[in-house]
Amino acid sequence: MKILLVNGSPHERGCTHVALTQIATTLTEDGIDSEIFHLGAKAISGCRDCRKCAQLERCVINDRVNDFIKLAQNADGFVFGSPVHYAAAGGAMASFMSRAFFSASQSGRSKIFRLKPAAAVVSARRAGTTAALDQLNKYFTISEMPIVSSIYWNMVHGFTPDDVRQDLEGLQIMRVLARNMAWFLKCKLAGHKAGVEEPREEERIFTNFIR
Repeated sequence: MKILLVNGSPHERGCTHVALTQIATTLTEDGIDSEIFHLGAKAISGCRDCRKCAQLERCVINDRVNDFIKLAQNADGFVFGSPVHYAAAGGAMASFMSRAFFSASQSGRSKIFRLKPAAAVVSARRAGTTAALDQLNKYFTISEMPIVSSIYWNMVHGFTPDDVRQDLEGLQIMRVLARNMAWFLKCKLAGHKAGVEEPREEERIFTNFIR
């Protein structure tokens, strides 16, 4: 079993990385593999609403979004980490999430995310964390993804990576989150082995407010 950890910060070894590394270390202790996927510092375009992903089975914009989707197909769960910019997820992370989730749903590959556990973690100097978490969690709740929680909201605080390493409560939150994620995956696997079937999928119904 493997968890894909997404580092949505432009800084590969910044504050968000410290939080994700704590999660990865704890997952390893619980027998779960993980990989950190860094978005990088290059600009990530927002969705163009061209809908070509339904035909191409990938996003028409060839960047880190498509790299992620390839890895995501073999992942058992996800943690999406982002810095907080103006009380919201970073701009690159927001564009990445929108395109990754939209292209997966439009290309018939919604099973990339369906029923796989997910969590969001955010890093801030001071405030805006809960607003950013609410923003990121919405991607999971529209994709049939169980959300894994911790003993507090999934956040760390600090202006530098060393600051975050001193946020003992924040690091504990990351460890508990990782253990809960590992437990959920093991329970899911046990259920499959015991013959528990996954929920039946229904054909989607779309209605407009104005007809």
